[in-house]
Amino acid sequence: MIAHPSDMGDAAAGRPAVLAEELGLLIDAATTYAIYMLDPQGRVTIWNRGAERIKGWTEAEIIGRDAAIFYPAEDVAAGKPRADLERAHAGGRIEEESWRVRKDGSEFLASVTITALHDDAGALRGFGKVIRDITDEKAAEAAILRREHHLRSILNTVPDAMIVMNEHGVIVSFSAAAALVFGYETDEVIGRNVAMLMPPANAAAHDAHLHTYRRTGVRHVIGNVRLEHGLRKNGEVFPIELAVGEASIAGERIFTGFIRDISQRQATERRLKELQAELVHVSRVSAMGTMASTLAHEINQPLTAIANYLEATRDMIGDAPSPLLAEIAEALELAAAQSLRAGTIVRRLRAFVEGGDTALRVEPLAVLVEEAISLGLLGAHEAGITVTTDIRQGADLVRVDRIQIQQVLVNLIRNAIQSMACAPDKRLTIATLADREGWVRISVADTGAGIDPAIRERLFDAFATTKSDGMGLGLSICRTIVEAHGGRIWVEPTCPAGTAFHFTIPLATQDVVDG
Repeated sequence: MIAHPSDMGDAAAGRPAVLAEELGLLIDAATTYAIYMLDPQGRVTIWNRGAERIKGWTEAEIIGRDAAIFYPAEDVAAGKPRADLERAHAGGRIEEESWRVRKDGSEFLASVTITALHDDAGALRGFGKVIRDITDEKAAEAAILRREHHLRSILNTVPDAMIVMNEHGVIVSFSAAAALVFGYETDEVIGRNVAMLMPPANAAAHDAHLHTYRRTGVRHVIGNVRLEHGLRKNGEVFPIELAVGEASIAGERIFTGFIRDISQRQATERRLKELQAELVHVSRVSAMGTMASTLAHEINQPLTAIANYLEATRDMIGDAPSPLLAEIAEALELAAAQSLRAGTIVRRLRAFVEGGDTALRVEPLAVLVEEAISLGLLGAHEAGITVTTDIRQGADLVRVDRIQIQQVLVNLIRNAIQSMACAPDKRLTIATLADREGWVRISVADTGAGIDPAIRERLFDAFATTKSDGMGLGLSICRTIVEAHGGRIWVEPTCPAGTAFHFTIPLATQDVVDG
């Protein structure tokens, strides 16, 4: 149906009125916005219902009033109402956040847009203003900001490392403690997969665990405290205690990991166990010392009696002309001498165990060593052992307790002979040579089976032994004697097989020799 020309004219004439009415309805419907218009002088000419709701004035109360009424007193005194219109006129539009006043005198923070309005000829018709109350919004933002600052302060002060990850394992937050523990700066890890903080073996399985959890909901780590290992930036793997929590924020799943470096704690626990073992060890050594002192006292008496009987028997034989009796007499004399020597050793051992002073005297090194060799090598020739000696001759004098040092050397020689019992090549080397200034070294090297590396470091501890029937006290006593002289004793492997023991004793200084 075609409209009559007169009907079309009436419709066209009424169209602006309809548009004006619809525009008014639209503006009034925007109740969360105060929308109003000012004339060029800043007086209110249009006022929507949103303006009435937000500011409190009705349309009848505010039309024709100067917009300065909406500004706080200090802004009015500073000329801000007029300045805002001039800025909008000059620039066409201004946007800002500033304080405004309601009818009841209360203030609110407003998002303000002022737009200069011109007609087709460019003449200023007035200003359009759109105001939105953002007080609650800004308060909420401030609260969020405060919570963020609070959380950040927690992250920066919590003693345990804290790492926040998204559901794909990507790091979104890294605490100051985490930076100290792992050695990374925050910007080096944010946005990267948390697997970078794990040893390769753990990292390979991490993404698979996350994928399985997202698919099945079966937890592997979450909710439990576990002992794991971490990887520092420098490549060091270290033990950690790990706890992982889960949360959902705005529909996004996040994981928070709390990591505690327990390397120091484990080291302390190991040290406590070592101290406990040492305490037990000291108790055993103390008990052994008491027993040794008692045995030394008891054994010394029969040894003295043996020596007396041997001497008496020697005197009974006298100077018999029989060659056989002469040999027997000589053997008895040697046996008596060794019994007396054994008694001296026992008395020295007892004094040493009880804390007595070491009887240091100036002794010729060559004589001291040769006497010990003659005792230590008994049975060596019959066992098929080839012995090589390299003893420094001359004026080398040492300041030692002769009996004790000879006992150390005899013990080392006897140990060397026993170690070569099953060796195809049986060679024993005994040598002395200069050590650091003021000291001489005595060495005993064999071609035996050698020493297991597992026991080498504690070889000189009491009760440590490589012998199935040994008590493990010989080398411990040797070390104690050598260290009482200010020297040191140690062991080294030899090539292709065997062991070399070395110990040092002090040379006698010239003033001691002269004295």
